[in-house]
Amino acid sequence: SGARQSVSAAAYGAWNQKKAFTPPVHPKDDATKARVREVLSSSFMFKALDEKDLATVVDATEPVALGEKERVIKQGDDGDFMFVVMDGQLDCYKKFPEEENEKLVKTVEKGDCFGELALLYNCPRAASVESRGACELLKLDSETFTNIVSEAARKKRERYDAFLQKVDLLKGVDSYERSQIADALASESHTSGAVIVKQDDPGDKFYIVEEGTAKAMKSKGGVETEVKQYQAGDYFGELALLRNEPRAASVVATADCQVLTLDRRSFKRLLGPLANILTRATEQYK
Repeated sequence: SGARQSVSAAAYGAWNQKKAFTPPVHPKDDATKARVREVLSSSFMFKALDEKDLATVVDATEPVALGEKERVIKQGDDGDFMFVVMDGQLDCYKKFPEEENEKLVKTVEKGDCFGELALLYNCPRAASVESRGACELLKLDSETFTNIVSEAARKKRERYDAFLQKVDLLKGVDSYERSQIADALASESHTSGAVIVKQDDPGDKFYIVEEGTAKAMKSKGGVETEVKQYQAGDYFGELALLRNEPRAASVVATADCQVLTLDRRSFKRLLGPLANILTRATEQYK
């Protein structure tokens, strides 16, 4: 029965595989694509997408034009698409149990998303959405949303969470705090020899090396000296943020390098409690 078991296991495996997903394409000219890309990039919902996935979503969105007082979503309906506002304002109305009239619960405008909750939680529409005046929207189908957008956010968090657990600086951080840091991280690529940080520039980012290597170079009286080397899991750029001073050294990639960055606001909010550890570790730059 060994052979028969392996055949049925293979059949089950094939059946159990996620079916291949082909995203829709709604053709757009370059100017429209650029505008769609700009709006999506400013929306938190699409922040986790890499370049390839963002291009797929830009192609998959379908432009929708509305006149005044048109309803695109009705409370209680099933949801199989979400919207991003390109232009105009829309009001969200909710009818509460025991109440006769709807209540205005919020207004959405350019860059805002709506309709994603029904897709994320597979539940009926929680509110009705009506245009105030003429509006331009982008409509995104549930399959593209599920396969690319929510999948990218989940993958980003998992990938960065696993990596952040190996960063010595963050050893004492709990899983909830770590997931908040993971959500706030952005990724940058630098080729070997590229200057990632320049001495004396103002500092607005904190860096963690994800892949590759780099070195810190300090310039004094026209002479450059190597003061530190970095590899995966090491961090730099904290000094300028901790002390509100210019960059104390330049950091140059010594191999092709992938770094994760936190902007000043996220650094203060999320890593503020680690300031003492960070300050102790800065002696190496003296």
